[in-house]
Amino acid sequence: MADARTEVLARIRKALGDRPSPVVVPREYHRTGPGSLDLFAERVADYRATVHQVAPDGLVDLITSLLAGRRIVAPADLPPDWLVDQVTWLTDSPPLTVEDLDGSDGVLTGCAVAIADTGTIVLDAGVAQGRRVLTLLPDYHLCVVRASQVAATVPEALARLDAVRPLTFISGPSATSDIELSRVEGVHGPRTLEVVILRD
Repeated sequence: MADARTEVLARIRKALGDRPSPVVVPREYHRTGPGSLDLFAERVADYRATVHQVAPDGLVDLITSLLAGRRIVAPADLPPDWLVDQVTWLTDSPPLTVEDLDGSDGVLTGCAVAIADTGTIVLDAGVAQGRRVLTLLPDYHLCVVRASQVAATVPEALARLDAVRPLTFISGPSATSDIELSRVEGVHGPRTLEVVILRD
């Protein structure tokens, strides 16, 4: 006697009868384009995020000016030169508690890739990004995006990512709208997003 799965599949095959083979849909997406740092900056700003552009030798000074005097969460592998003395760092090693994260003033991370066409930043829990929760609980997120990490299009960005990693797509500060279209920010992520584009 056949099991239920075999029986159901047999019924489906019988119902379909002799039909032609499925049509192959071409997947030749436009993968690259004239995406630029300026386009990325414009799109990020459209999402109500604050954008800074800086040369590599100005990054430490910018981090200092933005974060001085604050309690900031840092992934365990954040570049040491980003850990400026004027900030109280809460390093995620050992892992910080929910209370620690919620009580912080914000988080500083890098990213995996960014998309010029959409102004989207993608985190994959890789280097300088830490666990997903680090960027979801604090109310402020400062993200450093290197010029080499900016892809022109979504397909180009996806080709750079590993689909089995925990991917977080960020398009501006966290926000949602109710049925009356009243915008509420900071519901499921940071209320304030600042992006530093590192023109390397």
